[in-house]
Amino acid sequence: MGKNVRWGILSTAAIARNELIPAIQRAENAEVAAIASGSRKAHEVAQQFGIPTAYNNYEDLLADPNIDAVYIPLPNHMHMEWTVKAAKQKKHILCEKPAALCEEDVRKMVEACQENGVIWMEAFMYQFHPQHNRVKEIIASGEIGTVKSMRSSFSFYLAERENNIRMEAAFGGGSLLDVGCYCVHSIRYLLETEPVALSVHSTYDDRYGVDIITSGWMLLENGVHALFDCSFDMFARNEYEIIGTKGKITVPRAYRPDVQQGNGLIIIQAGDGNTREEVVNGDQYRLQVEHFSQCIIDGTTPSYSPDAIIRQAKVLEACRTSASIGKVVEL
Repeated sequence: MGKNVRWGILSTAAIARNELIPAIQRAENAEVAAIASGSRKAHEVAQQFGIPTAYNNYEDLLADPNIDAVYIPLPNHMHMEWTVKAAKQKKHILCEKPAALCEEDVRKMVEACQENGVIWMEAFMYQFHPQHNRVKEIIASGEIGTVKSMRSSFSFYLAERENNIRMEAAFGGGSLLDVGCYCVHSIRYLLETEPVALSVHSTYDDRYGVDIITSGWMLLENGVHALFDCSFDMFARNEYEIIGTKGKITVPRAYRPDVQQGNGLIIIQAGDGNTREEVVNGDQYRLQVEHFSQCIIDGTTPSYSPDAIIRQAKVLEACRTSASIGKVVEL
């Protein structure tokens, strides 16, 4: 492998065109070498971004010996199939979230990657923005005292629902898997603990059967209570707050600072009434690509490990179960 990791893109999905392809092209240790689609659109996108090779099917891209890693932005229900196929072709894999629709499928994906000696990661890009490490530093400093609660929210109003993959139940649609997964992930990631019990409630779309509003409560191993909500039917928010015995931290641009002010913002409120703000800059998509690419170059495990991805899938599956049966689920 040369200086740069050579990436192939499986599909011309909007997230690939709008975010990942530009991020790979901004990265210092990566380049986009090929793109594939089931239609001629791959050639159009290749021309748009100056990608040297375009394929009319995914199999040909995976068979290309000049590709080191692939990015999979396919619909949720296709993640396992194409992760396994990519692993068998010895390609490293960055797969869009959620990794799969259930814990069992995620375990199969991890097993396939381990058997074939490839590195795999679920693409929760927000965690690579430096504002979250700064939040961890503030917590560790004791400035807000002992953490007692965390609340996270991610919502937007989905106006175009006809023929929208987010509304397809069989494809893993719904607000929990689309944006609520960020809320669940950030609770686990920032507090560095796992839930032992949870209760989740959902409102389902009458026509499509997917959740359009989901809210939940979690009891974490360390005794902290966590709340989250997500929706396709609410005003746009992507934020969390962490409440301690002496103060609280609010992050109002938690998951998509790139589409708001272009940077992160941390608001710290102390018990003495003082409030201060810290602005933290970061290119989260580029940082994700550079981290994963460097792991490929160095042969190291990503900071977001396969074990952590399995635990994320386990919690999401428990959330869906709780919403379905209307009862508390213990983990």
